[in-house]
Amino acid sequence: MVTIDLDRVNATSPYHVAAFKPGSYWLKTYTGVIYIISFMEDDILQGVDSYELCISNTNNRKSPRDGKLKEAILAIVYEFFECSQSALLYICDTGDDRQQMRQRLFAYWFNTSPRRHDFAFLSVDLRDAEGVQNYAAVIVRMDNPHFLSIMDAFHATMKVLHGK
Repeated sequence: MVTIDLDRVNATSPYHVAAFKPGSYWLKTYTGVIYIISFMEDDILQGVDSYELCISNTNNRKSPRDGKLKEAILAIVYEFFECSQSALLYICDTGDDRQQMRQRLFAYWFNTSPRRHDFAFLSVDLRDAEGVQNYAAVIVRMDNPHFLSIMDAFHATMKVLHGK
């Protein structure tokens, strides 16, 4: 379980971030939307230490474009990488057919961030057996000593999932 330093997160996050439960953190936006950001251990990448990043709008309120939310979530993600050499997987929720929008937004956040050159961000889209489009991404620090094996495992796993 990775535990992040909330003092360091809150030093750069425009929203106050607090512990929710082990591996999970919460924040409340200026519009009253409550988000829980969690890091769950994941074993989808064989032989690779990885976590899945989950971002949940817990009160299901409409969330307008909010640059502060981007900064807060990136502060949490960056701190995760300060505390861990693990790979981070991001898989978009398909429950409301807005997974493509979520993927584009998260990719935009990450690829326009000031630290974008510190990380590899690779995303893929896959259709499941029912034809539903799914989106997944892996994020890895460029200086991770296991960078190549993580990327190889991600490519191999996505190839297997794509064939299903």
